[in-house]
Amino acid sequence: MSDSLDDLAQRLQRFADARDWGPFHSPKNLASALIVEAAELLEPFQWLTEAQSRALPEDAKDAVALEMADVLLYLVQLGNQLGIDVVAAAHRKVDLNEGRFPVKEASGG
Repeated sequence: MSDSLDDLAQRLQRFADARDWGPFHSPKNLASALIVEAAELLEPFQWLTEAQSRALPEDAKDAVALEMADVLLYLVQLGNQLGIDVVAAAHRKVDLNEGRFPVKEASGG
């Protein structure tokens, strides 16, 4: 099984096409679904201390993994619908952040 986002995007497109979900996968709807899933990602951490959030029990960690997957799946689908390479966009954003937050200034050093 490949782990590339391109392969994942193609698999997601085949999945949606087989179910005739195209009309529902507008960029607006996918962005909305992504936000809902991102909010669900927070639920397992609600009311935990910092230490507890770093030491999740396996069942909670599995729930977090599935919510993270939902966020990623919607993000990949959104990128696919808009023709945006999300990996290239992420690298571009890191490049911008490196310019905005130079190590010398950001580390206090």
